[in-house]
Amino acid sequence: GKMGRPVLNTMDNLTVYFGLSLIQILDVDESNQVLKSSMWYHYQWTDLLLQWDPTQHNNITTVRVPSNNIWLPDILLYNLEIDRERDRETERQRQAQAWHRQRLERDVVRYILKKVQIKGGDSKYEFDGFITISFVNEWDIIENQAVRNVKYYTCCPDPYPDLTFNLRLQRKTAFYTFILILPCTLLSLLTLVIFWVPPESPAKLQLGMSVFVAFFFLLLVLADFTPRAAASIPLIGAYFCLSMVMITLSTVLACVVANMYFRGVRVNRAPTWMRAVNLKLAKVRLLENGLTSRSVQPTDQYDTLEKDLGYDSVPERDASALLLEEVKMIKEMLLREQEKRQSEEERNKYLREWRIIACITDRVFFILYVAINVITIVVLF
Repeated sequence: GKMGRPVLNTMDNLTVYFGLSLIQILDVDESNQVLKSSMWYHYQWTDLLLQWDPTQHNNITTVRVPSNNIWLPDILLYNLEIDRERDRETERQRQAQAWHRQRLERDVVRYILKKVQIKGGDSKYEFDGFITISFVNEWDIIENQAVRNVKYYTCCPDPYPDLTFNLRLQRKTAFYTFILILPCTLLSLLTLVIFWVPPESPAKLQLGMSVFVAFFFLLLVLADFTPRAAASIPLIGAYFCLSMVMITLSTVLACVVANMYFRGVRVNRAPTWMRAVNLKLAKVRLLENGLTSRSVQPTDQYDTLEKDLGYDSVPERDASALLLEEVKMIKEMLLREQEKRQSEEERNKYLREWRIIACITDRVFFILYVAINVITIVVLF
């Protein structure tokens, strides 16, 4: 029996029942896609050479035989590295405990709520596969099954059975919710504050750059858990990248708004089309406060004075030429003062227009940013 199959006829088949019992998932090396687990192997078969009549042997029904003295199934385990720890010696049944380092297939798209599929192959003989879950700490096992495949090769006419054990795991999300998801949510909300900071404040750009650096750090943390050769990227990673793009865009838009806010100091009135567009946006109540016109109409007191002091209004009377010359100088001074004041009022008016346009534009960018973020979250998750 030790060198040959325990059958009475060499043409008879010997059925071996093989199963796995998962004890504990020790480690999941996600970067290298390796699973380390502790399992029990279950072998069971009928050894026809170990038959006796209990009535002739003091009613002995069970004996224990060392495994090195009986025939053992020639079952090869592959796709893993085995470190055998101990063997249990039983009659016609053998259980071995081993640590596995096994290749796994990861669904990296859904990283946090991720499912991992492990395939372990065993060759030779028929089986009745089963998996018993004893203890798993970080993962929830949502599916397990054993499949028997029979393959034929061109070299040999004999069939080659192959046993495949599939195990699907889902990560427990509590830890990663606080490590990745919650910071990402808070940073996304903090990005909205960029649009609430006044355009004239330098903190507007500083806040945008700080949030960008924070997202970049979270992306580096996520990269440590993601396989380098993955065919896809996690959804949370895609959201991080998109958030960084949106933060960059919001920073650029903040620069545009700041440029508009201070543009009235350097140039003249805003273009007609820009004033028309912002007027329409103001009508839909994007910016109620501050839209009332505060432009001060040029005072007409100088016009009245000009009429009063005009040469035509001075009655012809007997006056000295010196008095006429002084009146002429006073009139010129008043006209220059009038032009200066009108220019200052016009400049302030244009400056207010640019600031109102900047505030309305900032409000529009805020609404667009919120809409794009909501659409992105709905599409990705």
